[in-house]
Amino acid sequence: FMEDGSEFRLSRREFVRSAAGSAAAALVGAPGCGRSGPVVESFDADWERGEVAHLLPTADHHRILLKASFRRPLAGEPRLHAGGRVVAGVRTDSGGRFYTFFVEGLAPATEYSLELRSAAGDLLCDPWPLRTFPAPGTPADRFRLLAYTCAGGPDDLLNFDLFGQRLLHAFLPVPHRRRLLARALSFGPDAALANGDHVYWDMKSRFGWALGESPWAWWRAGHFDRAQRVLGGANEEVLVRAFGPQIADLYGVLFRSLPTFFLQDDHDYGENDEATEVLRTFPADPFMRDLATSTQRLFYPELLVDAQLPARHHVTPGIARSYGQIRYGNLFEALLYDCRQGLTNRLDPAAPAAVSGFLPPDVEAWALDRTARSESLHLAHVPSTPMLWTAGKWGEWYPDFKDAEGVLRATAKKPYWPPGWARQHDRLIGAASAQAGRLPLFMSGDLHATAAGWIHASNGQSLAANPVLSLLTGAVGTGVLGWPSKFRSQHPQPSQTLEASELVAPLEENGFSLLDFTPEGLEVRLFRWLPEQGEAAIDSLEPFAVLSFPRLSPGDARVDLA
Repeated sequence: FMEDGSEFRLSRREFVRSAAGSAAAALVGAPGCGRSGPVVESFDADWERGEVAHLLPTADHHRILLKASFRRPLAGEPRLHAGGRVVAGVRTDSGGRFYTFFVEGLAPATEYSLELRSAAGDLLCDPWPLRTFPAPGTPADRFRLLAYTCAGGPDDLLNFDLFGQRLLHAFLPVPHRRRLLARALSFGPDAALANGDHVYWDMKSRFGWALGESPWAWWRAGHFDRAQRVLGGANEEVLVRAFGPQIADLYGVLFRSLPTFFLQDDHDYGENDEATEVLRTFPADPFMRDLATSTQRLFYPELLVDAQLPARHHVTPGIARSYGQIRYGNLFEALLYDCRQGLTNRLDPAAPAAVSGFLPPDVEAWALDRTARSESLHLAHVPSTPMLWTAGKWGEWYPDFKDAEGVLRATAKKPYWPPGWARQHDRLIGAASAQAGRLPLFMSGDLHATAAGWIHASNGQSLAANPVLSLLTGAVGTGVLGWPSKFRSQHPQPSQTLEASELVAPLEENGFSLLDFTPEGLEVRLFRWLPEQGEAAIDSLEPFAVLSFPRLSPGDARVDLA
């Protein structure tokens, strides 16, 4: 509704405006080459968004799941039109601004024109295209995936300016992040993977005083009442004020034509993973779980998954909160798993170490089964917690910890760390390495860095016959104060429990990765940027490293550095 109370309406359009398709085409350019210029502005200029605040879709070969929000409450349920199908939006907030739409029964590998209409039938924004994936098992020539992590953070927090110049900042300004994402989109990915830390609003952990419990947070959004539910009361407005700028304002409508897969990590539960004598932030308490669930419910799609994932992890059949898949024809399958949702940390000496894990036993069994039975040419594991590298923090797969001399060692007896985490790690990478005719690939988030390397052995388990490739895909939202070398005074390094070799050592700069999967192999392009290069430099970013991996040549790699 407008300021005077009248309903906001756009004129009816019975056919898809060519602007919807041309805007997307202008953004992505030709396959394989990015489009230079101010891509954010060119993407939004010819597309009328009306009162839409943000759109974030995901999809597989026959379903579309869309999250949408509006600047003002709507009168009645909006409708999503897709290829002759019409579904009513399900309101997910108390005020009528947030809706989810789920469309089933679509055709594979088909571009649909999507229309959002009001209850009265009026268009709420311009139509836009979204394409479903090829059906599992059908031939596909190429799949291009955009991958990154740590896109969240309030950009007006923990900043130090002098004469208008930003000297230090915990998080990159949102306009810079949007420009990085727009540059990534200019290369025409088929899907995006946002791996954890979509928000930062820590409360009980050590930087809560500067984040969610700070006077700034109270002024900006208010404080959460941990004794109350997140949605349906005063906490709901705190959630929208605190997290809306980090998600809805960041993405807006940029990703409206791109299936995007959001995986959660520790900060999405409102805490950093930490363990001391007085506080262990995980396993998550009921409020933390409610916060993560409510954030996902309002802002970004849940994960799509097959029926083989145990039913208790499904929100509704085929949709799960914390564990899911990406499947693209016969070419690619990814197993996505949140390492915080089902984390167990049993330290009872009488309990077997195997009971502790980042994944519940039934989810681990599902991941191992899919690894063995998948018919895709490429299969990737996507944990939210990194493989290969460590920064010595508590919630890692690895026991590495700073000793009394300040040196990171695997023998330093990390407090409150259970060996079961490492044993689960070894089962997962062992299963990946045992795949015949596939490159064992892990893509992780969380660590605020860009890197690539091989794992040749772990805790005495040899992987030499088919070494495991691990990638850190780049951090979008991290500011100067947020890199591991600043936050923990520790640069990421390979765990001492591993025999590993680095192709690209961890790089603490903002960036993202593009992965091209073909029947012949995998090509990874890594991108980097720092604020001192100037914001305009983002529009012409090119990869600083291109890594090529033949699918049938274990351990083989070609690395080209710019």
